[in-house]
Amino acid sequence: MAHAPYSAAVKLQTLIFDLDGTISDPSEGIFRCVNFALEGHGYKPATLERVQRMIGPPLTEIFEHFLGPLPDDRMLALVESYRERYAEIGYSENVIYDCVPELIRSLTTNGYTLGICTSKRADYAASIVRMFGLDECFEFIDGGDVHIKKSMQLERLVAAGMDARSAIMIGDRAVDIYSAKANEIRSVGVSWGFAATDELPDASPDHLVHTPLELQELFL
Repeated sequence: MAHAPYSAAVKLQTLIFDLDGTISDPSEGIFRCVNFALEGHGYKPATLERVQRMIGPPLTEIFEHFLGPLPDDRMLALVESYRERYAEIGYSENVIYDCVPELIRSLTTNGYTLGICTSKRADYAASIVRMFGLDECFEFIDGGDVHIKKSMQLERLVAAGMDARSAIMIGDRAVDIYSAKANEIRSVGVSWGFAATDELPDASPDHLVHTPLELQELFL
């Protein structure tokens, strides 16, 4: 998909980053925590490949993908078990993508307001960003929770005063793109995450980039 840098006339100010699959690779931690929860409640473990295909949407959707619809009490028990391991060690198993720290620091240096909108809980996201030494680069971290969709999170940010016209959502999954569209926010799809082959093109982001350098060139 062709793209060109934004001009000064656009007055783009707020860059909203997804976390998993966009800033870092969370595969190991999510895989281990999902299976910690599944096996702890008597279910069969999932393969790494199946878990990777589900990284991005809310945690409840991951468990529903493996187990089908569940009563609220059983779903909440699985989520609690997942978070038990994630809070202790799972978050630290994230690996930041090459060149992303330099990208984030350069965008901050050039005057952009950076934020994170992730399906994981905000406190976990903050721990990950702090672990990477990037916490001072982000003005806000918006996290999800049970039954909270990313479109609702972006709607909440706009209601709190973020100007949708000067914002853009950056993410690796179609849910990031569709959530942005639902709130009249522009979007960038990044292909180094967990999307299936045609997932991002089919979602029609405003821009599609394949490396952190391409993303940097889009804004600088």
